[in-house]
Amino acid sequence: MNYTSEYLIQKRKERWEKSNNIEDDRIFTEAVSIEIVSNEYLLKEIKDNPEYLIELIFCVVDKKQKTVPFFLNDVQKEFLSIVKESIYKYKNGLITDLTFLVLKGRQQGFTTLITAYQLAKAILTRNFQGFTLADCSENTEAIFQNKAKFVYDKIPDILKPTEKYNNRRQLLFSKINSNWSVSSATDNVGRSKTINFFHGSECAFWKSLSNILAGLGEAFTLDCIKIYESTANGYNDFQKMWESGEHINCFFEWWKTKEYRINFESERIKQEFVNNIYNIDNWIFSRCKWLLKEKKLELEQIYWYYKKFLTQIDKEKLKQEYPCFPDEAFLTSGKCYLNRENIINRLKDLKIPLKKGRFEYEYTESKIWNIKWLEDKENGIIDIYENPQLTTPYVLSGDTAGDGSDYFTGQMINNKTGKQVAKLRLQFDEDEYTRQMFCLGKYFNYAFIGIEANYSTYPIKKLYEYGYENQYVREQEDTIKDKLLSKFGFKTTQVTRPLILAMLQAIFNDHIDWINDRDTLNEALVFIRNPNKNGRPEAQEGSHDDLIMALAIVYYIRTQQKIEKPQEKAIKKNYNFDIERQKDNSNQIDYGDSIEII
Repeated sequence: MNYTSEYLIQKRKERWEKSNNIEDDRIFTEAVSIEIVSNEYLLKEIKDNPEYLIELIFCVVDKKQKTVPFFLNDVQKEFLSIVKESIYKYKNGLITDLTFLVLKGRQQGFTTLITAYQLAKAILTRNFQGFTLADCSENTEAIFQNKAKFVYDKIPDILKPTEKYNNRRQLLFSKINSNWSVSSATDNVGRSKTINFFHGSECAFWKSLSNILAGLGEAFTLDCIKIYESTANGYNDFQKMWESGEHINCFFEWWKTKEYRINFESERIKQEFVNNIYNIDNWIFSRCKWLLKEKKLELEQIYWYYKKFLTQIDKEKLKQEYPCFPDEAFLTSGKCYLNRENIINRLKDLKIPLKKGRFEYEYTESKIWNIKWLEDKENGIIDIYENPQLTTPYVLSGDTAGDGSDYFTGQMINNKTGKQVAKLRLQFDEDEYTRQMFCLGKYFNYAFIGIEANYSTYPIKKLYEYGYENQYVREQEDTIKDKLLSKFGFKTTQVTRPLILAMLQAIFNDHIDWINDRDTLNEALVFIRNPNKNGRPEAQEGSHDDLIMALAIVYYIRTQQKIEKPQEKAIKKNYNFDIERQKDNSNQIDYGDSIEII
């Protein structure tokens, strides 16, 4: 009989289910191994599908510390199907890179699977060069001893190539020039290697993922399969890779692991639990109701999740350890200042911008004209979520680059509804930022503009020179003349900063549906109470808060803008401005100009 892999795997499963005896399984795998080496068709099938060797021959220690045959679970099968489909696309020129990011819950079996898969490839393939990096030395040793060497030792001798063990935690098969090794994640690791299969285990917990990848980059072959798998660990390099959209993102919800379920102690407890789901209004029972109604999970699965919640000292850790969707997995290292649950729920409902691009224009030192909108979905610096409405007043705020920040930002809201209608984000170029703010303000009915004046007053002064006088005015005491001066621009101080952030906090609590921009919400998730600075609200280390500060400013300054309709003319007031404006009678504001879309 010409056996197939699937037939033999099924026979192994049936035999194990009947005997549940590892010695009986050893006898079966010995016979299968003889068939593999003598059956060219079967051997070729296994070489093309290394996962077949895992289910045919490999053994593993399960969570009950019992040696059992290695049969793939549903999550492992789903991931391997994604990998195989991607390899097919790569070979046919449909994709150009094989980098997989695996975001998962606890104990779903990915490290065990990927290590076994690399071992199968190393046994079956000439010139295979596999490499695994673990987050710490303890886990490095565990991967080598428990997930590689143990599995290899249990393989029938007839299938083992000539091997060497050495103190570098390596399996080397010299006759076929194939090897697999594991090491701990350090900055200089793997630089001298050639790698065609890479596995980063729990890479969100590496000290510096970006530095390690920079060093490893030249070691990867063009067709290298790269798998970075981890539970989440805040907003760090792994999260940035995930959010970039440049890789093949694979998220696996905890409920895809079938064993994550628990029976109720009694029918009475089951009924009480169901009643609580429908009648108690708190986070955990609201989540249980969502899992029941929206995700159609069985009560035993939901009860398991509830029990996990009860055992967590820090209840927020449940979202990191057993996430229901990607955004909630990436918890911050400090306490989020803004309403995290609202932010995560809002991220699920966001729509793409109506427009993404930038303005083109002609200009001199004192005038901007011939403004046109240029759509640019790839490199646009402005996202627009609502088209301007003729009778609607708008407010635009700005946060200039400074104090270690690279970004100039702008936030636009509809002053009638309070909703965010546009966002601007630009790196480095202060002149271009100023002109884009001018054009964006003109586009939205000559919007009321308030730009922070802490680090640079250049955009404020330049807007005034361009004739844009509809700007936020603050009062400042003149200690020499003992009177108040009126000046353009918002000043963030020890007094105003807590005030504007408290107002923003209220927006995120009560009106999260006003926020439409994904970048802004992602910044909100990493805007924390810094435990190292007495709880000061600011961006988590390595992140930005330019969009958040601009958003806080826009909601604060909106009281100086009308609510019902915009001004029909630019109002000129006799403020004591310390700005000298160049006289140019040809440069008159005409708010609501028709701006050409190109």
